[in-house]
Amino acid sequence: MDKAEEIRKLVAAGQYTLSKHAEREREADRITIEELEKALAGCEVIEDCPDDPRGASFLALGFAGSRPVHAVCALKQDPGELLLITVYDPSKSPERWAEGFRRRRT
Repeated sequence: MDKAEEIRKLVAAGQYTLSKHAEREREADRITIEELEKALAGCEVIEDCPDDPRGASFLALGFAGSRPVHAVCALKQDPGELLLITVYDPSKSPERWAEGFRRRRT
């Protein structure tokens, strides 16, 4: 199962946790839990960060209607849970993103 499929499965089962930072960012960007779950239900993994000093993670992009949502995630093997490290709306910084919020501008 690829990472996007794993995200969809865990979100559908309610097996995910938001870090304190993710919760603050979600609230700051006014992303509802419903929007977050909808975006993650159809997400794609757009960056892989296996060597992140904080632990292996990846960036997922999904849409709640037309609203893009980015989530930096980590898969916890025990007990099989998704950790949302941060969550934000990349359309609030369009100068940083290209290709439909899939690539960072250099």
